[in-house]
Formats: sequence, structure tokens, C-alpha cells
Amino acid sequence: MPLTAYDVDRFEASRPRLEAIAYRLLGSAGEAEDAVQETFLRWQAVDVDRIEVPEAWLTKVLTNLCLNQLTSARARRETYVGQWLPEPLLAGDPMLGPADTAEQRESVSYAVLTLMERLSPNERAVYVLREAFDYPHREIAEILDITEAASQQIFHRAKKHVADGKARTEIDEVVTRRIVEEFLAAATSGRIEPLVRLLTEDAVAIGDGGGKVPARAKAFQGAVAVAKFLRGLFKPAEVKRAMVGGAPEVYIWTANGDPAVVAVVDGRVVGVMCLEVTAEGIAAFRNQVNPDKLERATEQWAVTDHGEPLFTAF
Repeated sequence: MPLTAYDVDRFEASRPRLEAIAYRLLGSAGEAEDAVQETFLRWQAVDVDRIEVPEAWLTKVLTNLCLNQLTSARARRETYVGQWLPEPLLAGDPMLGPADTAEQRESVSYAVLTLMERLSPNERAVYVLREAFDYPHREIAEILDITEAASQQIFHRAKKHVADGKARTEIDEVVTRRIVEEFLAAATSGRIEPLVRLLTEDAVAIGDGGGKVPARAKAFQGAVAVAKFLRGLFKPAEVKRAMVGGAPEVYIWTANGDPAVVAVVDGRVVGVMCLEVTAEGIAAFRNQVNPDKLERATEQWAVTDHGEPLFTAF
């Protein structure tokens, strides 16, 4: 029986929530869109009049599709070239989903999305549904076909895994922006000393080029090593301009709710560096330069009033 316009509208009303769940589960906007579209095909194929709670049914179908995807994604990432990082979403992207509470904002942060890679598919699903969307454990148990007690245990375990890897206390946006400005000034000064002073002793720098753009296979670790890398990254060089197709314009922006440095060439986002800023200093730099993971960022950038760049790099 074909869907009525009302049935399609019911699904479309759920689409933003489904996309936000799928993105948090998969760390990929493209894969999230595919999972939501497959959920729609399943919705098309059933007698929707017999579904008592459409939202619950759609969430269950989507979550299980994502669980299957996560299982296969783990195998693919074993052969991924270099470090794997999530696809960044720039400020204003609707796929970021709800941001009313600290838990919701944190659940989509680049740092936590990266940490969630440590979790099993079931742990990740329980963590996302509970922490970001406040589903009661009774409903999570029904979605995942587990007991309510198991859902509670999985959530506590997942939350501990994520908390163990999180950085120190966050600081407010005004102070954060000042620190990012100081970082860019230091990074373009050609000296490592001012950079080292801005970093935590155990700072890390990770880059994801996906084998398409040069990026170190292993993370830089420690303030001095990270500072040397950053100094080199911002050092002008013709080969860098040739690699990205020009001299990038550099902006301070927000990605996944985190402070970020966005590099743009002729309207195309060529790099998004998410910074993990803490009261002790900058703890991490996660730099996404894989062009496949920047297509959505470029689309979002095109419809955003981003003003003038801070400077032109390289």
C-alpha cells in the first residue's frame, strides 16, 4: 500500500532527529543520510497504519541499521590510510541536532565523537540515545532488544569510557576565542616557544587525510612535538599552495560546537582544525583534511555569512 502524503509528512517531521542520531552514531554525515534514507524505504514497505508509535519504530529501525554499519565500519577502518577522524559539521548545520543541554552539546563535540570510537556499537548506541536524546532506558532496551538493566549497565560503562578520555574543565567562549587568536598568532610567528606556552604538556595533534592529502600516520604527542608540527604547518611553501589549489583564507569558526580553524580556497573548505581548549591550555588539535569529509562543510560554508578571513596562509 503506497504511502499517503500524511505518512510522508510524518516521516519528514522525524528526519532531523533521525539524522542527528545517525550522525552521532556513525561520525559521518554521508553515511547518516544513507541510513535515514534506508529507514524511509523500510517505512515505505510496511503497513504504517499498524505502527502504534511511529517515532519509536523509526528510531529502532534507524539504530539497528547504524549498528550494522558500525560493525562493518570497524573492519573498513582497519585498512583506512592513516588516522581516522569524524566528518566535521560547521556551525548552523541542522545535522548537529539538539544543543539545549551540556550533555547534548558534548555528545556531538569532535572530541567526544572521536572518543566514542573506543566504544562497542551497542555502547555507542546506548550512550547516544540516553546522553544526547534523553531516551529512558526502558525505550532504549526495546530499541536494542536488551533488558532495561542491561541498558543501564551499558550506559554507565560507556559513559566511564568517554569520561576517562575527556579533557579537563571547559572554559567560556570569549576566553576560548582569545586563546585561538593567540594560537594563530603564535603558529604564524615562526617560533615554537609561544606555541608551547599555549599547549598542555600532553597535547596531541592528529590529522586525517584519508590517503588523499598528506597527513602523518601517527599523532604528534607532547607540547614541543606538537608546537614544531604546527609551526611547520603554517610555514609558507609553494608546494602547500599547489596541493590545495591556492592560498587558503583562514577563519576562526565553530565545528561540532568546538572552536575551529577553517581553511578555505575559492569557497572550498580544504581543512577544518578542531581545537580542544581547556583551562590548562590547548589539549588537542584534530585536523580534517580528507576532501571526501569536507564536502558537506563546503556546502554549509557557502550559505553562511562568514565575514572576512583573519589572514591568508602559505
